Amino acid sequence: MFTVESYVVAVLMCVITMLCWGSWANTQKLASKEWKFQLFYWDYCIGILLTTLLLAFTLGSVGEQGRPFMEDVRQADAQYLQSAFVGGVIFNFANILLVVAIDIAGMSVAFPVGIGLALALGVIDNYRNQPDTYTMELLFAGVACVAAAIVVNALAYRRLSTDKKATALGVIISVVCGVSMGFFYGRVAAAISGDMVNPEAGKLTPYTALVLFSLGLLLSNFLFNWVAMKWTVSGEKVNAIDYFTKGNPRLHLVGILGGCIWGIGMSFSMIAGDAAGYAISYGLGQGATLVAAFWGVFIWREFKSAPEGTNTYLAAMFVFYIIGLGLIIGANKEVFGGAAT
Repeated sequence: MFTVESYVVAVLMCVITMLCWGSWANTQKLASKEWKFQLFYWDYCIGILLTTLLLAFTLGSVGEQGRPFMEDVRQADAQYLQSAFVGGVIFNFANILLVVAIDIAGMSVAFPVGIGLALALGVIDNYRNQPDTYTMELLFAGVACVAAAIVVNALAYRRLSTDKKATALGVIISVVCGVSMGFFYGRVAAAISGDMVNPEAGKLTPYTALVLFSLGLLLSNFLFNWVAMKWTVSGEKVNAIDYFTKGNPRLHLVGILGGCIWGIGMSFSMIAGDAAGYAISYGLGQGATLVAAFWGVFIWREFKSAPEGTNTYLAAMFVFYIIGLGLIIGANKEVFGGAAT
């Protein structure tokens, strides 16, 4: 199977993750005027599963290193299959909340608050599993900068919205999303062998873990998205039959494309995790917040009606995020050295 041993290559793959994770929501924005987000989300989940299956039977099944996908599935312990599957379930619960928050508050709010909080919690969670790999002071200073960016963004959104109830609802849903999403990545990473060239018996290669993650995501969607369809935050409830009667090939392809974009990002993050360290792989990938905020602020112009002075808040948010991500990347002691924790 294809493996990554270079830290530089791993970081570059994580940058691609960041771009993918920060850009997939554009497909939801493109479809939102014609297509309820609950219906979009079915195609999004299908796109993720198709992406991970394609990678599993190609990159995950060629070469002399590691274990081919089907062989890996046959030898896997149930506890690790379950861990990756549960990671998909946790992610799905959080991501549906993110989609709802985007629908209410826009990308430039839902991502910085929800994903920013998930970044902070996820980095801490992954640090607990690999504490000797990182300089604690740098890692947690980076998390603090990200937390500051979240606060500044929430203040900017408060200046924008005249509907205080919508403001509160958008932020609250984003916070619940972030708390939930902060813990999905560690469940998937825990199922993956620490040595990808000679994987541990019973544990999974990244490619197998990604397929189980995607299955957890899709199957749990029959519960979580069904609830979202019946109890909508705004507007009328959505019927399952609408997926077949109100859609068209273009709308379905847009949703699948969104899932493929996110799935590529997740796959690259997991494949690069061994060389970069999962705390950094996850933390850098969640720099998607910057990418999504850029799309929301400059392309979709979600703050165009904000009062004078709001740009100062947005600029501060970008600065805090950039500094925070730089500190998180530099926290890898095996690459950059640094003081002992």
